Amino acid sequence: MTSDASVRGASRPVADDSDRSGSTDGRDETPQERADRVWIEMLQEVRVSQTGAQILFGFLISVAFTPRFAALATFDRNLYVATVVLGAIATGSLVAPVAFHRFLAGRDMKPELIHVAGRLISVGLVTLPLTITAALLLLLRTATGDPAVAWGLSGCVLLWFTTTWLLLPQLVLRRAAARQRGTGPGGAEAARRDRTAAGRRSGR
Repeated sequence: MTSDASVRGASRPVADDSDRSGSTDGRDETPQERADRVWIEMLQEVRVSQTGAQILFGFLISVAFTPRFAALATFDRNLYVATVVLGAIATGSLVAPVAFHRFLAGRDMKPELIHVAGRLISVGLVTLPLTITAALLLLLRTATGDPAVAWGLSGCVLLWFTTTWLLLPQLVLRRAAARQRGTGPGGAEAARRDRTAAGRRSGR
């Protein structure tokens, strides 16, 4: 007589080795397992950026109710409106994946969810530094009274965001791709040919 435990164990579906995807990062996982892992990682990204966007947006909303706001110049008021709109877009884009998941939950559409959520998070990560830079510009124009200083410092901050959020990751990706080409099939031979050609050119 078969025990209940063995019956329950036999009734569970066993993942076939043929379902395992050839993941480029060396993980032995099915496409569904990879989708679940990527989704969890995306949620962690959203938690970090979403908190900052929500705090900044709440602060921007409160500025309009301060006594100093009525004394702002026309340009500063327009800058404030643009900053609030950017903050709303950033916050909405970073919260949208949660709402998207709520509608698609249980429908076996995790790859589609990841694709759309990735685009929304990208929009949020672009508009968030723009919001921070615009808010900094408004603050510095009011605090220093020198538009040149405000624009210069805000431009430096935007350049720093561009470097650390966009250019640095691209640089790391290119270096990783170059290492893979050098260690992959035929990569060592290609690298040796390049070194030989460079030696010939230098000897001329």
